[in-house]
Amino acid sequence: MSLPLEGLSAIVTGAGRGLGRAEALELARLGASVVVNDYGQAGRDGSGEASAAPAEAVAAEIREAGGQAVAHLGDVSDFESARGLVDLAIGTYGKLDILVNNAGILRDRMVFSMSEAEWDSVIRVHLKGHFNTTHFASVHWRERSKAAGGRPVYGRVVNTSSEAFLAGSAGQPNYAAAKGGIVGLTTSTAAALAKYGVTANAICPRARTRMTEDVFAGFAEPADGQLDPLAPEHVAPLVGYLASPSAAGVNGQLLVVHGGMVAVVERPRVAAKFDSAKDTFSYEELDGLLSAYYASRPPNETFASTEVLGLRRA
Repeated sequence: MSLPLEGLSAIVTGAGRGLGRAEALELARLGASVVVNDYGQAGRDGSGEASAAPAEAVAAEIREAGGQAVAHLGDVSDFESARGLVDLAIGTYGKLDILVNNAGILRDRMVFSMSEAEWDSVIRVHLKGHFNTTHFASVHWRERSKAAGGRPVYGRVVNTSSEAFLAGSAGQPNYAAAKGGIVGLTTSTAAALAKYGVTANAICPRARTRMTEDVFAGFAEPADGQLDPLAPEHVAPLVGYLASPSAAGVNGQLLVVHGGMVAVVERPRVAAKFDSAKDTFSYEELDGLLSAYYASRPPNETFASTEVLGLRRA
């Protein structure tokens, strides 16, 4: 019996540790040949010297288990490095079928304390990094479709957003903004590439990793022999599914995943609509309509979806 991803090739960015590592191992377990990308810096804030060791170790782990994998040392926020990453997959495996964008850094601070550099670096690695790899992957898929006479090809993009975007994490304005931007990039990509046979979806994972060690410091570690409810291994199967032929009908979606639970996030809906009495609104008319409307709503209710933080496996 063939494996669901047999004959397919994949890139996983930021795959030297944590979530990316678990995702790369899962794709390989399902039969994909994997390019393991990681810039290998020691600090979760993107500090330290680049190192090929983390990516090489995961690639070696895949090969030792009988799979196919090569390592790529590269910064996905660099346009040419992202081009090289996609070219490596195509050159090694003949084509690229799956792109999992996971690479990221954290530089947390309240908005009134955040520096320009702290803002720019997080936006660059997360949001620009997702765009860079997606750009070159989409060029490849479009060219393959053209070469096939316009017929659809196989392509899957799985992007990594965050509950920080959904809930509005107060100490992470850069991270929340980047993760919100990734959702916009995902839905745009889904619409643009559907005719080529490509799907694009985003996940909001919750996992105990090097990046989140302080966030989940108060959550108890599991007893010996038990799987941590916050283990990255809870997230990886969803990535494997979204990368598979079975998920051909899943496109432009946002899913929250952690601890044995997957939640499909509904798109925003219009809560209320107001029309001007004349051609346009006046201040007084808006004051009368909107002030009365918001006075009747809970005072702390915003666009942020804080209830997602309470999601748990039943």
